[in-house]
Amino acid sequence: MLEKTFNPESVEQKLYEAWESAGLMAAGRKTQAKPYTIMMPPPNITGSLHMGHAFTFTLQDILIRFYRLQGRDVLWQPGTDHAAISTQMVVERQLGEKGITRQDLGREKFLERVWEWKDESEGIIKNQLKRLGASPDWSQERFTLDEGLSAAVRHVFVELYRQGLIYQAKRLINWDPKLQTAISDVEVENLALNGAMYYYSYPIEGSHESITIATSRPETVFGDVAVAVHPDDERYQHLLGKMIRHPLTDRLIPVIADLHADPEKFTGAVKITPAHDFNDFEVGYRHNLEMINILDGNARLNENVPTAYQGLDRFVARKKVNAEMEAKGFFVKEESAVIPTPHGEKSGVVIEPWLMDQWYVDAATLAGPALKAVEEGTTKFVPEYWENTYFEWLRNIQPWCISRQLWWGHRIPVWYGPDKHVFVAINEEEAYKDAALYYKEDVTLTQDEDVLDTWFSSALWPFSTLGWPDQTPEFKRYYPTDVLITGHDIIFFWVARMMMMGIHFTDEVPFKTVYINALVRDEKGQKMSKTKGNVVDPLILLNTYGADALRFTLAALAAPGRDVKFAKTQVEGYRNFTTKLWNATRFADMNGCAFDPQFTIHSLQVPINQWIVDQISTLATDVKEAIETYKFNEAAHLLYHFIWGHFCDWYLEFCKSKFSGEGPEKQETQKTVAYVLDHIVRLLHPFTPYITEVLWEHLHPEAGLLLGGTWPETQKTEYRQASEDMEWLIQVITEIRSVRAEMNVPVAAFLTVSFYDAGPETHRRLKDHEDLLLKLARLKNIKAFAEPLSPQEAVGSAQSVVNEATILIPLEGAIDVKAEKDRLQKELKKAASEISEISKKLSNQEFIARAPQEIVDVQQKRLETATLAVEKLSEALSRLG
Repeated sequence: MLEKTFNPESVEQKLYEAWESAGLMAAGRKTQAKPYTIMMPPPNITGSLHMGHAFTFTLQDILIRFYRLQGRDVLWQPGTDHAAISTQMVVERQLGEKGITRQDLGREKFLERVWEWKDESEGIIKNQLKRLGASPDWSQERFTLDEGLSAAVRHVFVELYRQGLIYQAKRLINWDPKLQTAISDVEVENLALNGAMYYYSYPIEGSHESITIATSRPETVFGDVAVAVHPDDERYQHLLGKMIRHPLTDRLIPVIADLHADPEKFTGAVKITPAHDFNDFEVGYRHNLEMINILDGNARLNENVPTAYQGLDRFVARKKVNAEMEAKGFFVKEESAVIPTPHGEKSGVVIEPWLMDQWYVDAATLAGPALKAVEEGTTKFVPEYWENTYFEWLRNIQPWCISRQLWWGHRIPVWYGPDKHVFVAINEEEAYKDAALYYKEDVTLTQDEDVLDTWFSSALWPFSTLGWPDQTPEFKRYYPTDVLITGHDIIFFWVARMMMMGIHFTDEVPFKTVYINALVRDEKGQKMSKTKGNVVDPLILLNTYGADALRFTLAALAAPGRDVKFAKTQVEGYRNFTTKLWNATRFADMNGCAFDPQFTIHSLQVPINQWIVDQISTLATDVKEAIETYKFNEAAHLLYHFIWGHFCDWYLEFCKSKFSGEGPEKQETQKTVAYVLDHIVRLLHPFTPYITEVLWEHLHPEAGLLLGGTWPETQKTEYRQASEDMEWLIQVITEIRSVRAEMNVPVAAFLTVSFYDAGPETHRRLKDHEDLLLKLARLKNIKAFAEPLSPQEAVGSAQSVVNEATILIPLEGAIDVKAEKDRLQKELKKAASEISEISKKLSNQEFIARAPQEIVDVQQKRLETATLAVEKLSEALSRLG
């Protein structure tokens, strides 16, 4: 017998250990089966998992458990990312609390500390994934700095360099003055800050004229090398080609024509500072302008500015420049403005576009095949519209800066000779071999101090984790993978780069489908953040409600293309759902419902049993289709409504009269209940693995773990009439119960109801199911008439319409006529709305052309039923006067 209540805390760890010890999560157990592969997006080793992780890993585990039940050879490969900047920041902060810097330790000792942190953090993440019920193949766990993955990274770098697709260049990068490194665009956060636009007058050389520019960053004027105007701006045509005497540097700079200048923005004239602005860099490149770097790595002004400014902090220099411009008469005005200002996501400081030597990937060349793969449908996005974001990035792609001025990460496999000659090699030994051939003598090489952008190694994740560049059995079997589930914010930074690298090095796309999961927001739709105080910790929810309730909640909220509005009350509601199933199973136990492996559904005699097996068969098909098409919310809702509604609220209620008797009908019902429960736990398992595993063991004590079980086979049934009868019965009972509730009819009152305009089908159904109708609608008598209802008979009665029949419910003076009129009008409005909705659908030629005929027939039937309902409801209203 099951315990009175399901206690997640008492079973989750025990069950997870059983899954692990049984080896059922491991890939390769079914060598003859078709493989199914998901590469887990590796969480950063920087702490605990958040709700976004819980969401995406739940969806992935649903797919993994589903396809495992389908008999596929499933590989869900777990792992973690070294997260260069984030991790180095965490460890540096820890050292800082003890008054130590990484420079105090030196590179080698510092990296030892980071590895210690990695081991600690990775264990926390792994345990949290287990708490969630995630079932990856832990024997295949990977880390982006594993030796195998590191070898793949070095191989790719060397190959791309040899192919001319990696090169060193002096270009603008996002420089973080606090972290002292270049950072990627995804690590830059643009914040709208209250600031000012400063207007300065630049004098035209040899003329009394001047040109006014506007800038939000006066400190950068020392890097000005031109002033640009739009080629069609008539105000400045006569100044094109003339020279400006710079107010503070005394340097002569030209007035040039460039489309970058916007005549509608500020004065229409833009100062061009190529070394400190990304747009200006492109203008400088087009016009072959000098690029003057006026900042050092600490964002202080350097030796390329007047002596009085050298060493000043950029913001101090800003005030000084403005004061000097004003003192010299070049200041025009200052206007308050909201300025979009780039900040380091990790450091929180203002980022500087900075000109320096870095290593780059020729991303444009790699992007071509990656674009083509999605355009031709080799890889598909779900929802499809996210491919537009992918296209936008790849069609406007820039060189990819891959070097970072950090210690933690994949050190760039580049060595420099005494004359700075570059040697790119797999390892130091190979670099020295190349140097010996080049110099013809022994020399000392120095390795590049920088590490690679984290996204470089992440781009290789789908195949480097399988042992590539070696042609391992795992690589040959599990690559390409089936689906990637990730967020829209890294479509370019990770998805596109995996596509580029995967196609370039394996000649195949890394995944066939990219499912873009939504963002988990708070219940008001706001983004969760620590500053807002609205962050929900999944660990607290797991401790409070258990993994099943949280997982089912997240699945139910996973509507494609719609961000999740998450509230704790939703988890509580779905915990009640699992409790409902638990109690239903206990009720079945108490009534002798035991699973019979010899039971067959094809010779059932009892209509309620015929109906429920027909419903469970349809459910298995519909849930399968929903999961296969990534409609997780639809699958969850189908399960919820069947289990709570059809099975618990209706079928088990119908069963009570059978359980109270004896004979074949009771035995058939007992076996049917167990059969349906067997199907329920298997269908529900991908969503709620713990409670279903417990219920499975209870139903099948000798069958082994459900984790290694099978998905229910869909069996065709011939019980259409029983299904239609029971759906009709449920509708009739629901209508009568609604009237009783709305009219406040006492529970103890047993009513007489009459059916008017009742056709032969309604007469038959009333006869066949009279006992259930009397009991569940709390009636003392039922009458049926083929004739229509007369106005005189309707007086003092409530009315409802089911199919062709009008149900008359005499209330013997208890009815509130006004309330009844209001109810009928509400029903009439609802039916009219349904007619409008269905008519719109049926008038849509595309729907008619694409929908299967049976779907069109269902809509036609719904239209006929709703039209008849409007007619009957209108009549009922007119009878009440």
